[in-house]
Amino acid sequence: MDKRLLGILKEEFEIKDTDIYNIPGPLDLTMLMKVYGMEGFDEYKSPKYTPAPVPEFQNDKFVVIPETDGTKIDTDTFREKVITAVDGLNAELDLSKEGCYLKPSYTAESKKVTEACDAMNKYLGAMVTYDFKPNTEVVDSSMISQWVKVDDDMNVTFDNNAVKEYIQSLAAKYDTKGKERTFTSASGNTVTVSGGNYGWKIDQNAEYNALIANIQNAETVTREPNYSSRAASHEGNDVGNTYAEVNLTTQHMYYVKDGQIALETDVVTGNPNKGNDTPTGVYSLAYKAKDQTLRGTKKADGTYEYETPVKYWMPFNGGVGFHDASWQPT
Repeated sequence: MDKRLLGILKEEFEIKDTDIYNIPGPLDLTMLMKVYGMEGFDEYKSPKYTPAPVPEFQNDKFVVIPETDGTKIDTDTFREKVITAVDGLNAELDLSKEGCYLKPSYTAESKKVTEACDAMNKYLGAMVTYDFKPNTEVVDSSMISQWVKVDDDMNVTFDNNAVKEYIQSLAAKYDTKGKERTFTSASGNTVTVSGGNYGWKIDQNAEYNALIANIQNAETVTREPNYSSRAASHEGNDVGNTYAEVNLTTQHMYYVKDGQIALETDVVTGNPNKGNDTPTGVYSLAYKAKDQTLRGTKKADGTYEYETPVKYWMPFNGGVGFHDASWQPT
């Protein structure tokens, strides 16, 4: 019997060296569990064993890591073997040879294990490189491997929620729509602008479906993510170097082209006193058109509060947009 176990039993039953095997009464499970929990016997109950061989990602694929015996005690077998050893006056008890350790559910050669490993590797053939000029984000086998799961029964699943969380992380990093922007205005002042409908925004549902398809088809692609809203650039301010800037305070507008002021002019914006104030923010032009008629609210009789023809019309927020105003004084 193991010397430490023998010492614990001796102390537990106050046995003298001369009658070490004369243990009064049967060894029941309660006593064995007490021994099992005593100081100095910890390693016999430490769950260091692998319950089954585990497909583990190494380099660029999953491989089977063989099971190990470890040292977690099977208490029923342990009780039986201790009683047998004591009754048989055996001086030693080899816990490993006597099968006192819990056994793994599968071995590395089990068909279910090899099939699980093969199934997991089928997910790893894709490589998707997202283009966020000048930056890139790569989904390769090392990342996909984190989304492939296997349980104790060797059932393989794909963690769709983890894919969605990854796409959410891309959106958090690269989306700019609705965020504040600080930039240097054409007049040289540093300004902060918030609001508006302009900016990058990843369409997360569409991108999830696209990425899942890439993985299922084992595709190697370089592409942009699916966007519900786009901007000019991922560098610096996403407005790029060609845009129109309107200063509502000074009633002045600049048209900046390729980083240079190509046009500047006084403007008349909406009258806030009449509830027609021009909204602040960064916007995209919806379209550009010539020879349009701007109309006010439609009245009960079918006519409009006003109908005003303009030569140029460039809306950016519903009925708000750039247009000529021949009725304004020069």
